[in-house]
Amino acid sequence: MNFTNKTVLITGASRGIGEATARDFAKRGADLILTYNRNEAAARAVIDSLPGDQHACIQLSIENPTSIKLVIEQVIEAFGKIDILVNNAGISASHPIADTNYQNWQEAWHRTLAVNLTGPANLCHQVVPHMIAQGGGRIVNVSSRGAFRGEPKQPAYGASKAGLNAMSQSLAQALAPHNIFVGTVAPGFVETDMAKEILDGPEGASIKSQSPLGRVATPEEVAHGIVFLASEEAAFMTGAILDINGASYLR
Repeated sequence: MNFTNKTVLITGASRGIGEATARDFAKRGADLILTYNRNEAAARAVIDSLPGDQHACIQLSIENPTSIKLVIEQVIEAFGKIDILVNNAGISASHPIADTNYQNWQEAWHRTLAVNLTGPANLCHQVVPHMIAQGGGRIVNVSSRGAFRGEPKQPAYGASKAGLNAMSQSLAQALAPHNIFVGTVAPGFVETDMAKEILDGPEGASIKSQSPLGRVATPEEVAHGIVFLASEEAAFMTGAILDINGASYLR
């Protein structure tokens, strides 16, 4: 898979899956634009460590529609195009229905859907006209096995990822005539900072045992699936949802 002269925009790319995905694309020749929410230093450290010199990082408040519009305008002005969009940024917070007061319940749903679903939808909306004008492109959205198996402690997260799956498949049908292909990866637990606390805690061993491999995924394993779905070779997989969960959940 070769991405020379391809411009790739990755959200939430200062660590974890986003960082691993940036490294995978960069070693295959891509030019990277990495977005971050707060940790500029971490994003710049990733940029500085990548092979090649046509990379940039930019602050994005993904829940803010105006921020999304301005970022895409800046990227187009600087790079002239966006060949691949990877919607990776996401959040997760515990809010079990029986133990969460109404105000916190409202806040959890509003914020989670804004970051995990509406934000990616707005990014797609702003990127697609440029992809159409340039003759095509690729979109890969990062979902979760939680969209299928349920998330009893964080139902807004599961719902947001189920919505992301549905949106991805809808866009795959709508955009295929424009040579724009849309894929989704649905990981289980991954060794990221977001999952570290629970993986290192008393539930860690039980979570790892959910897979017959006896472990959770590495960010690099998820990144490889993202890069594959963004490749020319995977065009006929448009609309596919790629499970990367070590057989911990089968559907």
